Amino acid sequence: MQPLTRGLFTARLISGEDDLTEAQALRHLAFRPGLGLGLDQDDHDALCRHLLVREGAGALVACCRLQAFEDGTSLAASYSAQFYDLARLSAFPGARMELGRFCLHPAWHDPDILRLIWAMLTAIVDAERVTLLFGCSSFPGADPARHLAALAALRDFVAPPDLAPGPRARLRVDLPPGGGDPSGLPALLRTYLAMGGWVSDHAVIDHDMDTLHVLTGLETARVSPARARALRAIVQPA
Repeated sequence: MQPLTRGLFTARLISGEDDLTEAQALRHLAFRPGLGLGLDQDDHDALCRHLLVREGAGALVACCRLQAFEDGTSLAASYSAQFYDLARLSAFPGARMELGRFCLHPAWHDPDILRLIWAMLTAIVDAERVTLLFGCSSFPGADPARHLAALAALRDFVAPPDLAPGPRARLRVDLPPGGGDPSGLPALLRTYLAMGGWVSDHAVIDHDMDTLHVLTGLETARVSPARARALRAIVQPA
């Protein structure tokens, strides 16, 4: 997959161990901000491709990892399967892809970063005919009380029954009744929902990462033609 550039930023897949270590350091900074310098790493890293966004050839400003699952294969080896029963998603036809450890550097807030990541993902989805993107969308802080208003806003976006992830984690909380405040939703989750995505009917409490997360899915066929054209225009500018 060729690198993509938009404004100040370039997105590409990692090309070696140094890139992976830098991504793990950014993940540690984003997900474990109170623990000083370190690396966020686990066994799933070796199973995934890793996408980086840099300011030119310099600072790493965003990253995520991708794990592909062929048509008809179980999702039991995915990161999300530790927390959710994904039996219904395993039966979803076509290639599926888990998007995980998505994070932005806390010092960078340029909207081109998120646009570029989604453009790169669009290129991969198109090339590999991915029918479903899924993954854990995290809220910072594991205390559900901090996120009740945002969780209530997700009630209108619960997955259809034939795709709904089942409960697996012991520490979880049901989504509150509707009428919440969407302003507290993480940027990645807002993007999923704006493109037609859905969420699990419960959130998992993850004390290890100090996050609360919902399982998020996006059927790629549901992305509006206008949104898809805008993302593909970044991949293939006129």
